[in-house]
Amino acid sequence: MAEDWPKITARRAISISPWVTMIERTVEFSAGAEPELYHAVGQQDYIAIVALTPDRRIVIVRQFRPALESFTWELPAGLVEKDEDASDTCRRELMEETGLEARIVHRLGDYSPCTARLSNRVHSFFVETGPAEGAKGSEPGIEVRLVSLRELGELIASGEFVLQLHIGAVLLAGLRGYLDLDELQGGK
Repeated sequence: MAEDWPKITARRAISISPWVTMIERTVEFSAGAEPELYHAVGQQDYIAIVALTPDRRIVIVRQFRPALESFTWELPAGLVEKDEDASDTCRRELMEETGLEARIVHRLGDYSPCTARLSNRVHSFFVETGPAEGAKGSEPGIEVRLVSLRELGELIASGEFVLQLHIGAVLLAGLRGYLDLDELQGGK
C-alpha cells in the first residue's frame, strides 16, 4: 500500500513562452488526504560544456543575464533543440558561442538542475577543442575568455563565476579525471 502513494491525480501545462511552460500537478500524499497543488517550470533540456584547449585553458563566456540584471562568466551552454541529440547540441553551441571546434566530446552525465522546481535535465560534457586561436565570440553579446584552471578556481571563489550548474560540471570533469581539481584550487 505504501508504494501506492503519493499519487499525481491531475496534471496541467500552461505555455508561458516558447521557452517556458508552467506545469501544475495535483498530488495526494495518502489515502483520503487533501490534494495539494505543486508547480514546476518546464523547459527544454540544457547542456553545459567544460571545454579545454590544447594549451590546457578552459573556455568561459561572459554575457548579460536579464534574470540577474547583470553580466556573468559561465561555461559555453545552450538549450537542446527538439529532436536534437545533446552531444550534437554541445558541438553546435561550442562553435556558435566561441568559434571553437569540438574535437573530442566526453559525456559527463545527465542531471536534474533543481528537483523541486524544474522538470528538465542538464547534460554536461567535457570537450577537447581545436586550437585556441579560433576562440572568438561569434554570437552578439558574448565575450570569450580562456583561463587556466587556477584562474577559473579564483573566479569561482571570488563569486565572479556564479552559475552553480556550471560549477557542478567543472567538478564532474574533475571527478571523471579530465581536470586536476588540485590545480583548480590553486595547488599547482
